[in-house]
Amino acid sequence: MNRTGARTSTTSGRDPEPRRGRVLVVDDEELIAALIREFLEGEGFDVAVAGDVAGALAAARDFDPEVVLCDVQLPGGGGLAVLEGALRLNAETLVIMITAYATVENAVAAFRRGAHDYLIKPVIFDELLAKVERLTSFRRLALENQGLRRQLHARDESFALVGSGPALSAVRSLIAKVGPTRSNVLITGESGTGKEPAARGLHALGGDPDAPFLAVNCAAIPHELLENQLFGHVRGAYTGADRDHAGLFVAAGSGTVFLDEIGEAPLATQAKLLRAIETKEVLPVGATRSLRFAARVVAATNKNLAEEVEAGRFRGDLYYRLNVVAIAMPPLRDRRDDIPELVEFLLSRHARRLGRRVHGVEPAALRGLMAASWQGNVRELDNALERAVILGDGPVLAASDFPPELMPVGPADDARDDLRAAVRDYERRHIERVVKECGDDKREAARRLGLGLSSLYRKLEETA
Repeated sequence: MNRTGARTSTTSGRDPEPRRGRVLVVDDEELIAALIREFLEGEGFDVAVAGDVAGALAAARDFDPEVVLCDVQLPGGGGLAVLEGALRLNAETLVIMITAYATVENAVAAFRRGAHDYLIKPVIFDELLAKVERLTSFRRLALENQGLRRQLHARDESFALVGSGPALSAVRSLIAKVGPTRSNVLITGESGTGKEPAARGLHALGGDPDAPFLAVNCAAIPHELLENQLFGHVRGAYTGADRDHAGLFVAAGSGTVFLDEIGEAPLATQAKLLRAIETKEVLPVGATRSLRFAARVVAATNKNLAEEVEAGRFRGDLYYRLNVVAIAMPPLRDRRDDIPELVEFLLSRHARRLGRRVHGVEPAALRGLMAASWQGNVRELDNALERAVILGDGPVLAASDFPPELMPVGPADDARDDLRAAVRDYERRHIERVVKECGDDKREAARRLGLGLSSLYRKLEETA
């Protein structure tokens, strides 16, 4: 190490993943930095060191430390410059300032600019370890809490993922496994099956909850504008470009770029997308220098990309880069058992938003909804329910409140039988879910369901 560089610890055979956390030590006294580094490595931390402001900021960018130990007195700008720069790179970084000048002014200035703690030289290693362990534990707990909030948010917002049937349960299980990995994902399925809500579910589970989810429809934008949207441009790149513009890949930060209808992207744009995904760099229009990005890439299409590759309309190398994990969204006609639950959820949402006191649908209407072809999938069902809430006159929607093409003209006896079976199945699943949520407390479940305790036991016996 020298005063203008940074160094990351490398030990032969060590697991490349951090064991207890990543710590950046910034001190222009090489002996002190080396001693702290050796001590923390012995305690199971991965450590990088730097001796001045420029080296520290470079290490903060490349090493992404969880904790920074920084001397107040540094060449090239001082420790407060490192503090501010590290927090700009990652607001979740925790900074401990080290000073030989234990004055109130130093501490106040550091805390005002975002420091989390301080140490006084000469450093006592036991005190140092206690502070680093406390901050890394705090950061880990905070991230776990954010993850829980993201999962709750994903459940609340992803209406197209409502349903308890096996097809959608398999999709949710796959999202739960893949979401935290931040690997590239290709989501396939017909229009309206919920590809974007699935992508938002991946985003909610796999990154900074405050980072943006930026979506672009590759079929809706001319390819020249699409590349500008994705990669950005520099000032003067073309007439009217009076300032730099960050494309979606850079603007997304540590979030997600969602490439909807990726099968419609022109071959020339596909080549640039391939390079960006492989190198994690983009070249803005008119620029001579690439910019790095950290965003996750999730793509979606209603086409069979394998067939498009065979036909020469889609690059095979890009297909394999995007298709690290594939998620196939089932059409609504293949999960009709989910329709009663979807109707309940969507109806409640539209009634609340529109200020209407609507709380259900008549059996004939539910029969029609369960029998419809739903070529537009969940999006079509959502639109039909919104229309019915607006046009309906009573608290329970009738078949006449829906478009005529959705409702059967003369339902046969076997259709009524199908409806009764569907309603019984939905009632069974609904009761089982409430009982489970109540921790098998039958009395509490009966209260929530609006049933007497004896009625609940009778229904449980009937559906067993």
